[in-house]
Amino acid sequence: MIAVMLALMVIRIPIAISMFVAGIGGYIAMAGVVPLLGFLKTSPYYQLSSYSLSVVPLFLLMGHLATHSGTSRALFNAANAVFGTMRGGLSIASIGGCAMFGAICGSSLATAATMGQVALPEMKRHKYSDALATGTLAAGGTLGILIPPSVILVIYAILTEQNVAKMFLAAFVPGAIAAIGYMLAIAVYVRINPEAGPAGEPLGAKERRAALRGSAPAALIFIVVIGGIYGGIFTPTEAAAFGVLGMGIIAVANGMRWEGIKESLIGTAVSAGMIYMILLGADIFNAFLTQTQLPQTLAEIVSSSGLSPTFILILILLLYLVLGCVMDALSMILLTIPVLFPVISALDFGMTAEHTAIWFGIIILIVVEVGLITPPVGMNVFVINKLAGDVPLSQTFRGVLPFLISDFIRVALLIAFPVLTLFLLDLF
Repeated sequence: MIAVMLALMVIRIPIAISMFVAGIGGYIAMAGVVPLLGFLKTSPYYQLSSYSLSVVPLFLLMGHLATHSGTSRALFNAANAVFGTMRGGLSIASIGGCAMFGAICGSSLATAATMGQVALPEMKRHKYSDALATGTLAAGGTLGILIPPSVILVIYAILTEQNVAKMFLAAFVPGAIAAIGYMLAIAVYVRINPEAGPAGEPLGAKERRAALRGSAPAALIFIVVIGGIYGGIFTPTEAAAFGVLGMGIIAVANGMRWEGIKESLIGTAVSAGMIYMILLGADIFNAFLTQTQLPQTLAEIVSSSGLSPTFILILILLLYLVLGCVMDALSMILLTIPVLFPVISALDFGMTAEHTAIWFGIIILIVVEVGLITPPVGMNVFVINKLAGDVPLSQTFRGVLPFLISDFIRVALLIAFPVLTLFLLDLF
């Protein structure tokens, strides 16, 4: 049935339908039609009536409003005011803008596309190399999936029965390391190849203050959303609702009218519908896997294999890198976590079960985001390359190589030192 599902995906059947077909076929083969009907009568309802899932469309709507409100330009201008006069400064500012926009968007593709529309013309105007300009934005877009709030983190928390707020907290330091690592990669790149990223013109004090003030509303929303969660004032769903309200006010104040609001609502409905359909397909397929006892059997085999837990983790991460070449992030998480999470839970990493689950989730999310910029199917690369127009795809893939090196170093650090992911949980 796994082979059937993958074959359906290869011929471009939507992943939700592929999982439906394989899951239903496998369930009937294992248990029969009547038990399947009993499962379908109750499980889909309880799956979609989960209170935790209500946060998904709210964060999606906040991201769509941010995309249509001009917030991306304000954040890029603020980052440019700080870094723009450095060699490679516009690229570094793009990474800073992506990190800040990701903090209110939660989508890698949306972050890449929106920041690309703002930053690409500026880098072209300053004669940045095509590889550096497009590679920066493709890699910077991946920050949207890691820096809270993140829809993928919410889905992972639901699948593994973890606390969403704790997942967000654990993602902060890895997200900061990602942004700093990307900035260092740019600094090294332009030192080796100075013509790739010339320094920009210095801004006057008045222009710098104006640029920083322009980013204040978005920063305030981030503080309200995240601060409200960790201050015990809001649940994540309530915080997302306040974020939508605040971003809506900013969008209207910046000139967005009914057409933009309509596009945001429709975009949210389409994205949420896609996610929920994939969730239902994954629920049916995972019910079939439970019937086969595959996750439990695999966990027993791995735990009794004598292999070190770290070696097994590395093998799992290599599997995600391969899957990332042909699948999107959400599909990978939904398809693999029900099978692989019991394996990880059966291993002893010297941590509590909760800490292991959270640490594993953050590492998996990072590896999944790496898949967005690795060939042959790096979705962020294709998005940015399409925006760039006349830049060869090979140039963009060449441009993401320094960022891939940074990603591999970051993953190695987080595996070797779990405290980087977990110390904020212990602190708060």
